[in-house]
Amino acid sequence: MTGNVMTALRSTALKTPALPGWNSIRGRVTIVLAVPTCLLLTLVGLGVADRAADWSAARGTETHVGVLLRVQDLVREVQRERGLTSGLLGGAEEYRDDVAAQRDRTDQARRTLRDLLLEEGDGLPGAAVSALRAAEVPLAALTSTRTAVDTGTADRTATLRGYTTAVTALIDAESAGVPDGDRGIARGAQALQALARATEAVALERGSLNGVFAAGRFRSGEYLDFTEVRATRVAALSQFRQLAGRSQESALDDAFAGAAARRVTGYETRAERGADGSALDVDPARWWADMTTLVDDLHAVQKDIGDDVRDRAADTGSAATGELYAFLALGALILAVVAALAVVSARSITRPLGALADEADAVAGSRLPDAVRQIQEATPDGTRPARPELSELPGAAREISRLAAALRNVEHTAVGLAAEQAVLRRTSTQSLAGLGRRNQSLLTRQLGLITTLESQELDPGALAELFELDHLATRMRRNAESLLVLAGEESPARSWKGTVPVTDVVRSAVSEVEQYQRVLAADVEQCGIRGHCVAELSHLLAELVENALVFSPPAQPVEVYGWRDAGEYCLAVVDRGPGMPPARMAEANEALSGRGGAPHTVLGPRRTGAALTLGHHVVGALASRLGAQVELRPTQGTGVSAFVALPTALVRELPSRAATV
Repeated sequence: MTGNVMTALRSTALKTPALPGWNSIRGRVTIVLAVPTCLLLTLVGLGVADRAADWSAARGTETHVGVLLRVQDLVREVQRERGLTSGLLGGAEEYRDDVAAQRDRTDQARRTLRDLLLEEGDGLPGAAVSALRAAEVPLAALTSTRTAVDTGTADRTATLRGYTTAVTALIDAESAGVPDGDRGIARGAQALQALARATEAVALERGSLNGVFAAGRFRSGEYLDFTEVRATRVAALSQFRQLAGRSQESALDDAFAGAAARRVTGYETRAERGADGSALDVDPARWWADMTTLVDDLHAVQKDIGDDVRDRAADTGSAATGELYAFLALGALILAVVAALAVVSARSITRPLGALADEADAVAGSRLPDAVRQIQEATPDGTRPARPELSELPGAAREISRLAAALRNVEHTAVGLAAEQAVLRRTSTQSLAGLGRRNQSLLTRQLGLITTLESQELDPGALAELFELDHLATRMRRNAESLLVLAGEESPARSWKGTVPVTDVVRSAVSEVEQYQRVLAADVEQCGIRGHCVAELSHLLAELVENALVFSPPAQPVEVYGWRDAGEYCLAVVDRGPGMPPARMAEANEALSGRGGAPHTVLGPRRTGAALTLGHHVVGALASRLGAQVELRPTQGTGVSAFVALPTALVRELPSRAATV
């Protein structure tokens, strides 16, 4: 059954996903919360990316519109230069000074635009930058056009076409890279482009008719150009009205409703009557002044629309910035909430589990061992250890509380089993002690009977058999006394009066072993042993000699040595056997020191199959009673030597006449 459970647990452990951090509760809580958090952060990231794109588009539009307004300023100056140059070429010499001054203003506007492109060109769409660079070519060609005008070699139509090419290139550059983000911004930019083309048509009409009025009539093809320009203006204004808002359309109507615009309409009507080449009586200066007013009004409308588009782009950028910060704050809030939930959830689980683990450690390390020790050391009439109080785990969930209750049940069951085992062991020990006393009593009577028979027997053969039987009974008596020692019982008094020579103690010990013929008292220095401890010391030496005989070759003797060491007296039992491994010898020395367990616990079930012999535990118990120290050491060469150090309290000087056993 246990094997099946372990197999199931192993298979479950193998199926557990090997995720980083999955082997801890904090890691699992983090992983569980991380999945929805990542999804939420992904959505927030998409929102951040979208808002960032809107913000970038708004900033780009704002920069783009700012550049477009500068382009419009340059267009306006080129248009003025074109109109004045056309009038000059038509014969109005009074325009020459105005043309020179206008050229300076055109060049200044061109330099301003070039500097602006150097500063903010990175924020413009690539198409717009390319178109503006392409517009530099016809603008640069104006230098040669100006030279031709100044030298009188310029043709009015060709010159007008050159200026118009430059203006058209600039207006086309305005159309390139129109923003397509916000719909209102896009419509505003498109309306601005349509108005720019309408304004160019008006400005072109101003320039072309300025030359016509200065010359007094239309030349070949000029009237057709005039009608085309007016058609272009009408188409551009119609497109503007479709794209512009109500306020923008109203501003355009106000520009065309002015007095100058009404006079321009009259001039145009008079120009239409000169389609057949007849003379036109229109003052070029008045035409120029009124038409310039209209163009300036249209440029003002353009500037207002551009400012509106730029303001809308700025507002869109500000809104996108606010939303971007809001998304970032939302992401940070999600992370903070998830982190707080992870910490709180993990602590709500790990704190009770930590307290439960501490309680389990306390149970395993102190409470359960203390309870078992109290049970083992208690008298038969003693009270059972008190049931431990149940402590509530802080913030424990229902499952953890059940686990804590199960742990306490395990503790109570263990204490109950320990109590039952202690009772069973105590009963077994008492039974063995009683059996040992009975055997000891019977063997004592048997030895007395054998001694009587020995004194009455005259046949040497029968006497030898009686001696053998006496020796066997003596060994049996020692085993019975060993049983009493292990049971923690005091042996019946077999004491000697006065002081007994240590050689007699050694002989008594040797007489209690089976192969006593192999024991050699090699060098035993004379010393007296107090009579009350002679029986226990003899028993101790007999156990050591017995072990030495068992674990040494049959042909090798076991030697016993004795010598004084300051106030103490030392005995050594030396064998020449195969020896003992260090770990085995350390375990034996622990038993010989009396730390191998209480004598009655040695007899318990937990010692079944123990590696140590019972003789070591008997020696350890006897050494503790005598206050002696016993230790096993490797014999030089091979074998094991058992050293016994007797305290000074047991050693006496021999009287002139030694006591007898």
